[in-house]
Amino acid sequence: MAAYPGQGFPGAGQAPGGPFPGAPYGGGGPYGYSPPGAPYGGGAGPGGPYGQPGPYGGAGPAGNAPPGVDPEAFSWFQAVDADHSGYISVKELKQALLNSNLSTFNDETCLLMINMFDKTRSGRIDVYGFSALLRFIQQWKNLFQQYDRDQSGSISFSELQQAFSQMGYNLSPQFSQLLLARYGQRSSNPSIQLDRFIQICMQLQSTTDAFREKDTGLVGNVRLSYEDFLTMVVTRMM
Repeated sequence: MAAYPGQGFPGAGQAPGGPFPGAPYGGGGPYGYSPPGAPYGGGAGPGGPYGQPGPYGGAGPAGNAPPGVDPEAFSWFQAVDADHSGYISVKELKQALLNSNLSTFNDETCLLMINMFDKTRSGRIDVYGFSALLRFIQQWKNLFQQYDRDQSGSISFSELQQAFSQMGYNLSPQFSQLLLARYGQRSSNPSIQLDRFIQICMQLQSTTDAFREKDTGLVGNVRLSYEDFLTMVVTRMM
């Protein structure tokens, strides 16, 4: 079986989430797969990146947490639920989450995360979904800090390349430059904030999973009609 041309797709090294059965590429999972809701191992409780006080800018009011919900998570939920509806919307989540430069998370990342934990497809999450989302975000923060080797609060080009490699993807420098141009901060040295890092990795995993479903022989390439391609993108990205 042939590997991906130019080593342009996953296949190098151990992917987070363990070996993928029948992988033709050596090492671990060829697609960098990790189970939804538990990316790349454990994580600590809620807390701001790089030692900043909590991710929401302050503790919520005290109260009795529902069964199975961590009291601290419940406290944050009460603080974020600005309209006291008992649910967290995309708008409320956006206003609650901050990057290391104190910018709020972008709409796309917030929507992706809400959809991931919205069991009722209502566009909102309850306290149980929010508690799971907190753990999810903390795990991404831990991973982000690991790849932010100079502790600058953002991911540079070289750090992004190293992150992809360690996650099991062997993507070209040109692809990383494209991501920086699309999602990076506008400066002489573009870099990726936490929210965009989460968005990139979630979308990369989603589209790669879709491609893998078509690549039944795990050979690294597939033949798709134009409509098949559009269907794959729409069902994974919308």
